[in-house]
Amino acid sequence: MSKNGQITNPPTENLVIVGSGPAGYTAAIYASRANLKPILITGFQKGGIPGGQLMTTTFVENFPGFPDGVMGPELMDLMKSQALRWGTQLIEEDAEELQLRRRPFLVKTNETLIKTNSIIIATGASANKLGLKNEDIYWSRGISACAICDGATPQFREEELAVVGGGDSACEEAFYLTKYATKVHLIVRSKELRASKAMADRVLNSQNISIHWNSEVSDLYGSNWLEAIQLKDLISKKEQELKVKGLFYAIGHTPNTDLITNQLNLDSSGYLITEAGRPETSIDGVYAAGDVSDWEWRQGITAAAAGCKAALAAERWLTENNLIQIIPRDKVEPEKVFKSEPIEITDINSFNLNAPYQRGEYALRKLYHESSKPLLVIYTSTNCGPCHVLKPQIRRVLDELNGEAQGVEIDIELSPEIAKQAGINGTPTVQLFKSKNLIKQWKGVKQRSVYVEAIKQNSYKKS
Repeated sequence: MSKNGQITNPPTENLVIVGSGPAGYTAAIYASRANLKPILITGFQKGGIPGGQLMTTTFVENFPGFPDGVMGPELMDLMKSQALRWGTQLIEEDAEELQLRRRPFLVKTNETLIKTNSIIIATGASANKLGLKNEDIYWSRGISACAICDGATPQFREEELAVVGGGDSACEEAFYLTKYATKVHLIVRSKELRASKAMADRVLNSQNISIHWNSEVSDLYGSNWLEAIQLKDLISKKEQELKVKGLFYAIGHTPNTDLITNQLNLDSSGYLITEAGRPETSIDGVYAAGDVSDWEWRQGITAAAAGCKAALAAERWLTENNLIQIIPRDKVEPEKVFKSEPIEITDINSFNLNAPYQRGEYALRKLYHESSKPLLVIYTSTNCGPCHVLKPQIRRVLDELNGEAQGVEIDIELSPEIAKQAGINGTPTVQLFKSKNLIKQWKGVKQRSVYVEAIKQNSYKKS
């Protein structure tokens, strides 16, 4: 073992899949059913969140098999469960380095070193920013790249909001925000929407959405929170100020190819180059799947199809080169997936002072006043994909600490006043309390070790 716990000479795997969106999970399903026992590195913070962009989507209405639509996070949960059922090994870390100029290939994470004969790159793409002067000042203080995650926060309710973009994502976010905003401004650089006809029709027919054609955001204003944006007409050059409390970005993506720069052939925009309809990259045994190589279609179903092709191509290549190791499953027919039900909201009858994880305002008030243990309060919203990722991670943290701390989940849509009192301006947000004192606050998804370390520093137990 090396100093950091890595195996210095690990066995060589059949296949490693880097990325956990529709492409990665579909590749894992096919490879697992072929008895390759693939390893899938989900990613954690680099390039987005585990599950990819569908984790920040509300209803997916065009994925076959779901006639009434399916929530993006739920669809990814189903894919993940299917991959696990057939034997995929998950590593919930970021890939830190890929070495593709030697065989077997090497994949390094923060804690793991993996040797593998083949790799599927399914790292997807990340949302772009505008690059405005004050962008960093108002990021998470009025500016967000995910209306689905943050739109329900108290600061955005009953306020005028703005969305930048003209594609499906922009239209979906603008339409979603009409549930909370008094008015939504959709800012489009061109004179038409690039969204699908169905999505464009919803926006064009909404009385609560005002579209600003041929326009761009040129400046941002406010004190501790965004209060207004400067809007520039690209034709007349005239500028106007819009009083908005929220600005949401939906302006395209950049492929997540940092790990493979100078190793694989990329196009001028940074996308992995493959032949049309093929998964092979410029190195034998390395395949691309999903948005990391797809600048045109960028759909969940096309990413899933690409993952299927990549897995089949990898299996074929391993067989042809006598590198394949068939690893039979313990059971020919694995157990069916058990779908856990969400935790019920705690009330006076169900509250337990010693329970590790509860939900709702009642549990929060009781634990805040009566518990002597460190208390993690997790603020979430129903359709927030990152929240979907974080909640089981927090549960694992509390399980591993074996009663050393407790957690309570607050849905900001069900408890907007609690969220407002706590100053929550986006989900997920985690606050750590000890003896009624706020010790620490985190926004977004963090590594489990971050929460564990903070809890141990404030534990009620003697070291």
